[in-house]
This record gives sequence, C-alpha cells and structure tokens, in this order.
Amino acid sequence: MRVHHLNCGTMRPFGGRLVGGSGSVLRPATMVCHCLLIETAAGLVLVDTGIGLEAVARPRASLGSGFLLATRPVLDTGETAIRQVEALGHTADEVRHVVLTHLDLDHAGGLADFPKAKVHVHDTEFAAAMSPATLGERSRYRSGQWAHGPDWATYGTAEGERWFGFEAVRELAGLPDDLLLIPLAGHTRGHSGVAVRTGGRWLLHAGDAYFFRGEVDPAHRRSTPGLRLFQTVVQEDGTARRRNQDRLHELAVAHGDEVDIISAHDPVELHRCQDAPV
Repeated sequence: MRVHHLNCGTMRPFGGRLVGGSGSVLRPATMVCHCLLIETAAGLVLVDTGIGLEAVARPRASLGSGFLLATRPVLDTGETAIRQVEALGHTADEVRHVVLTHLDLDHAGGLADFPKAKVHVHDTEFAAAMSPATLGERSRYRSGQWAHGPDWATYGTAEGERWFGFEAVRELAGLPDDLLLIPLAGHTRGHSGVAVRTGGRWLLHAGDAYFFRGEVDPAHRRSTPGLRLFQTVVQEDGTARRRNQDRLHELAVAHGDEVDIISAHDPVELHRCQDAPV
C-alpha cells in the first residue's frame, strides 16, 4: 500500500513556542491537520478528512466562532482533502473508505466531500457524536458534517486482537488486514488510532492522543505548556488519555524499529513524513 501524507487544514493559534516549541511567544504557532490517503486493493482510503469545502465556504456556520477564534485556520480550498485527491489524479468516488480517529470538527469536516465512502469509526465515538452528553461534546461535534447520511461502519471494544500490547484492536470491514483500528480513548470517548502496515513497518496515526512530537520521544519526553493545557481542557476522560499517551511513549521506546507514530497536528511530523523516501 502507498501512503500519501496530506495537510488538510493549517491552523495558526497564538502562542509561538508555548504551543509549537519554537518562535516568539508573540507570534502564531503552526498546527496542521495531518491526514493519510492510502492506495489499497479495495480502493482509496482516507484516514481523517481535515477541514472540508463547506467549512471554507461558510466557516462560522460549519466550525463555530469559538474554533475560529482559538485556532485561526487558514481556510484554503487547496488544502481540503478532496482538492488534494483530485490533484493526485483521482475523483471523490474513488475514495471508497474513510477511517476516522474521531469525529471532532477538524477531523470529520470533509466527510460530505466523499459522499459515497463507507465511514469507519468506533461505536463509542459514533454514539457520543450522535447524542452528545456534555457541553464539550455539544461544541466539538458538528452534525452538519454528516447530514448527507454516510454509510457508517462502527466497531466495539468488547472483542478484537492484541497489537504491540494494545487490546481490542479491530480489522476494518472490506479493507485489507494491513489496516487496523486501535482504541485510544481519552481525548474523546471513542477516540482511536489507525495503524497501517506498509514496506515492512507499521505507521500508527494516533490522532489527538497526543499533540506534540516530544510526547512520544523515546529519549527526551516533553510537551509545551500551551499544548499540555489545551489537551487537559478538551479531554473527555483525563485518566484514559494520560494512560494511552503513556502507552504510546512505551511503544516508541520498545518498538521504534517496527512502528512509526504520528499525531494529527504536529507540523514537524508531517514534514518529516512528506520528505521521507516513498
């Protein structure tokens, strides 16, 4: 399988090095929406969709004023997943599957741009988005992003296999067994990672289970003050989030020669992946 690393939404929150780890605190940091486009025998697969065309056209209605104020997104149609898929010579209909780490508005914002895709997500996340139980859930999920009625495929955590110590890991309906859904709850109730095996190694897209590359650095584990605070503010289950972040760090220490771990919003990780030999 061939993996393309896409930035499907640049965000420019204030905070400089307090958020991104470098630069003046008086200037914006840079964050991305790191999505994967995977070429498989079952068709094209997107891991997360980033910010879609509807958000670019009508940002306040689609994303909300709070998100716009906090993240200051660039909102460029050229960064949407659909336009990048087309630039690679494909059509929206060729994207047969979308696998979501979670349904936050900056991860599921492009769902409507791929109306024929089967959408894979953990059932706990699906339930949280369809019936939000807290103020945080009501603000983070935008039902308009799936108003077109996607073909959902949901997965529970009562069964599954073990994968590098992670349990209840699921293969995905209609997709090769080189694609796996990994439970990583905490940021949201049903947050997941997505593992892809290619070239003899695994790539684990950990979504928002962590935000800064240093949080899984085997030699020097660290974060930034801004992102430590942000993760705490937006978490649904702090105990689960911290436990899963610890497990990701342990995975990097013990199996860094077998698994590459990336998050959704770190621009350094995105550029490293884009610059790697194909």
